[in-house]
Amino acid sequence: MSILASETHGSLAFPVLTALVLVPLIGAVLTAVSSNRRPEYTKLIALVSSVITGGFGLWMLASFETGDAGFQFVSKHQWIESWGIGWHLGVDGISLFLVVLTGVLFPLVIIGCDPHHDEKPYLAWLLLLEAGVMGSFLSLDLVLFFLFFEIVLVPMYFLIGGWGYDQRIYAATKFFLYTMVGSALMLVGIVTTALLARNDIGRLTFDLVEIAEQGNFAASTGRWLFFAFAIAFAVKVPLFPLHTWLPDAHTQAPTAGSVILAGVLLKLGTYGLLRFGVYLFPEAAVWSRSIFLTLAVIGIIWGAIAATMQTDLKRLVAYSSVAHLGFIVLGTFAFTREAIGGGVMQMINHGVSTGALFLLVGMIYERRHTRQIAELRGLQKVAPIFAAAFTVVMLSSIGVPGLNGFVGEFLVLIGSFSTARWWVVIGATGVILAALYLLWAYQRVFHGEPDEANSSFRELRLREGMVLLPFIGLIVFCGVYPKPMLDRIDPSVKSLLERVEEKSGFVAPETVHVETHEGEG
Repeated sequence: MSILASETHGSLAFPVLTALVLVPLIGAVLTAVSSNRRPEYTKLIALVSSVITGGFGLWMLASFETGDAGFQFVSKHQWIESWGIGWHLGVDGISLFLVVLTGVLFPLVIIGCDPHHDEKPYLAWLLLLEAGVMGSFLSLDLVLFFLFFEIVLVPMYFLIGGWGYDQRIYAATKFFLYTMVGSALMLVGIVTTALLARNDIGRLTFDLVEIAEQGNFAASTGRWLFFAFAIAFAVKVPLFPLHTWLPDAHTQAPTAGSVILAGVLLKLGTYGLLRFGVYLFPEAAVWSRSIFLTLAVIGIIWGAIAATMQTDLKRLVAYSSVAHLGFIVLGTFAFTREAIGGGVMQMINHGVSTGALFLLVGMIYERRHTRQIAELRGLQKVAPIFAAAFTVVMLSSIGVPGLNGFVGEFLVLIGSFSTARWWVVIGATGVILAALYLLWAYQRVFHGEPDEANSSFRELRLREGMVLLPFIGLIVFCGVYPKPMLDRIDPSVKSLLERVEEKSGFVAPETVHVETHEGEG
């Protein structure tokens, strides 16, 4: 059964997916028009909106039917009927935890990250960003997805440009232009895909399910269309050599912007490659797999080496994202259940670990007004609890067994070995390099004797600890007991691979072995 052919509405009669999009959108409007005389009400409106959204996400997670590979809680309505555009939302095992992570991250950054000026527009942009991200992860209509994908650009541009650091305008403009170029190609691909599929379906539609199941593209046509989508997502990931906007955006963005960018925005690229690349054009994805595997491995090594060379702690974490996201792309184009499942889990794990790292780096900057590694020393002696929290998050990012970062990377590497052996051999060195740059940075920042400037470094406060606690809880829980996540992810991954095998003829070696064994039995 195809991953998209089986659609269920789950056990909720309430349109929870529509609520996940509309609640933060309404919250953004209410925040923007709230009174300037009572600023405490402005933050309360934003916080309540984000908490309600997160609550809906957790409610959906609790009601999700494990073992069902199809979409659940589907909301489908006609929007512009003459053009075949509809309001079509759905969630499956691949998108489930990305939606939940989005719902959890936003209230945490609203609580944990205060803007230094103009709080009202800052909070309004954050909520609009949340609505755009939710819509992107839930959309099953190509035009609807494109609209949400583009909406995300606007609030992120203003958050970086309005509340960032010294070179914020340059970073915001670079981020916007890079993503817009990719989006322009994707728009051409979306329109062309729908027009070509009209001949097979009998009418114009932008519905992802109908196009994927009924559209029949020639191999050469499918490859061109695949690259129109894939380039847009490669910019968003970002894949080498389209990654140069990311370190600037991360470094210049306010702390909340960096956390959201690392936590969920970059996943629009890796998620898009699976949902709109591999599923729509499986033959083209298999045909081009060597290209993406090579770029993924280059990104892993290049990102790790570049991170090692950084003198700015925040920029070091930014380059580490390039390396970690390379593992996700490696798993995606290995085309095995373990590798893709590990890649989906690594999307969540990276969002939790790197999001927490950016929060901690932001706390360091608030205390010391510098992120230069050479100016930080001996923080462990004056703030041992802060150092302990940083240690757990750092070890998670390295991939130490028992923490969440290990599970995803291990599944990607072991699952990719049978179909992408030499890429895995080279890419595995990125794990070693991650230990090098993170441990070396930790040693320089936290070890040694603090000088006069660092001796007054403030210990972790209660509010900061409460914000970090969910991150650390998820890091430990997912590292020790990943089964609940994998049980929900695997059925959708299995169905996606069945479609890839059916349309492209690509069969992973372990699948051949199992089928032969069963036939002989």
